[in-house]
Amino acid sequence: MKTEPAKQKRRAAYGLGHRGEFLAAFALRLKGFRILSRRYRTPAGEIDLIARRGDLVAIVEVKARPTLTEAMDAVTPNALHRIESAADLWLSRQPDHARLSMRFDLVAVLPRRWPVHVPGIYP
Repeated sequence: MKTEPAKQKRRAAYGLGHRGEFLAAFALRLKGFRILSRRYRTPAGEIDLIARRGDLVAIVEVKARPTLTEAMDAVTPNALHRIESAADLWLSRQPDHARLSMRFDLVAVLPRRWPVHVPGIYP
């Protein structure tokens, strides 16, 4: 079948995404964050990780790429807009939303390296 290689490629990407999110969540936990949600879905889109430390909520995009530059370039303005819309929906559902500060972060999962946390990728 012609669709078998495409299916295998999607399955591999899905597995890589789950592994990347697991590693990113682990790295953030070690930095004192509590993971509130993984793959949070809204009508506006999906947020890879939502992490909290004190009153700071980090909306985290996880990218598994060969280099940090490629990971940062993979977060397009369109993706940031989608993530921001989804984050607004999540925040509106929080009972303590008035006291929370929100930040958009990136965790780059690179080959044979510890995940790189880049805070504040979007103002």
